[in-house]
Amino acid sequence: MNILIVLFGLVLLLILIMKKVSPMIALLLVSIVTGLFLGLSPGNLITTIGKGIGNTLGGMIMVLALGAMLGKLIEESGSSKKIVFIMIRIFGIKNIQWAILLTSLLIGIPLFYSAGFVVLLPLILAIGSTLRLPILYLALPMTASLSITHGLLPPHPAPLAIASIFKADVGLVLIYGLILCLPIAIAGGILLPRIILRNKLITAAKINFLPTEEAVLPSGFKSFFSALLPVLLIIVGTAGTFINTLHGLNPFFVFLSDPTVALLIAVMVTIFILNIPTVQAMDFCAEGLKGIAMIILIIAAGGAFKQVLLDSGVGESVKGLASDLDLSPLFLAWLIAATIRITVGSSTVAGITTAGIVLTLLGNGISPELMVLSIGAGSLMFSHVNDPGFWMFKEYFNLSLKQTFGTWSLMESLISVLGLAGVLLINQFL
Repeated sequence: MNILIVLFGLVLLLILIMKKVSPMIALLLVSIVTGLFLGLSPGNLITTIGKGIGNTLGGMIMVLALGAMLGKLIEESGSSKKIVFIMIRIFGIKNIQWAILLTSLLIGIPLFYSAGFVVLLPLILAIGSTLRLPILYLALPMTASLSITHGLLPPHPAPLAIASIFKADVGLVLIYGLILCLPIAIAGGILLPRIILRNKLITAAKINFLPTEEAVLPSGFKSFFSALLPVLLIIVGTAGTFINTLHGLNPFFVFLSDPTVALLIAVMVTIFILNIPTVQAMDFCAEGLKGIAMIILIIAAGGAFKQVLLDSGVGESVKGLASDLDLSPLFLAWLIAATIRITVGSSTVAGITTAGIVLTLLGNGISPELMVLSIGAGSLMFSHVNDPGFWMFKEYFNLSLKQTFGTWSLMESLISVLGLAGVLLINQFL
């Protein structure tokens, strides 16, 4: 019966989102309605909602804020553009897809999906027109990379929120996610467009693409260092806690691997090495925070829904169902996230909601870090008309609905399935 009530709640969530209700408001309404139907008293329900919001945001809100600040600093300083130009020059026109894919992976780590999309779009359009290549041949490497980093890698909101719910090691989530990102991005961003567009490719013009504005941008070293510093700090700290033989240094490595510390260091170092005036830097940081305000509120509301599911005992019902079906918890988590993603459109909502449903499945040797990645992969499944990303891709690249389903939706589905396959493969070696 509990599971049927949850399904009713998800249908209600879908209806509200289709009616253009804010996901935050929709999640709060569904949390209240579902909680009451599941038998929580009004007083306990309010306590549960407050607890869910506090527990979800408590360990991650500063990470989200600092990540948004760093992304805005990198964007406004021109560092992201500099990375693009350098990668194009290194790989050359013949391997332009690889240049775009790797650049988008690098930029996609500190920048949120929409910010990375907006930063890279003018360059993608310029390269396409200059080299006489189909725009989708260049757009899919970009969007595949940005999408997979958005779904799998902290400090992006959804994977960070899920890691907080599962109490997973963010450093290990990042390391496992980085292992998965490159091969999945190659499949979705390099191989897929070559198959789809195999009869439409035109030979690229034999010219150099060196935009004149590159001269006024930060140096290559500063640009790469700023973008990758938080990742390097987290990886070094995480690795240090595993391989360190001098136990006196363990507290230092634990401190360094904390995402809040790593991002704070990265923000301060970026302001210093890029020589951004303090007042201007703080303005950029404030603008970055404005861009994620709604995302934070959606995550908070998702945390409330998660707590309602936990306190009402739904997790135990799901655990019993999983035992009856004899399904891998990793696969079941992916399947639920994929179903919610297809239903409601938002990958963030799908990820956080799934985490609340399957939290009780942890144990019996299941890695919480791999659960985070499995849910993240599921939350990318089959983007279609209820996802703003679908319409962004369609309109910016002037595609028909059929073309968008045959490119964007297909690419998202492919990276979701490959993400699950990669998680299951890593699980075999743990």
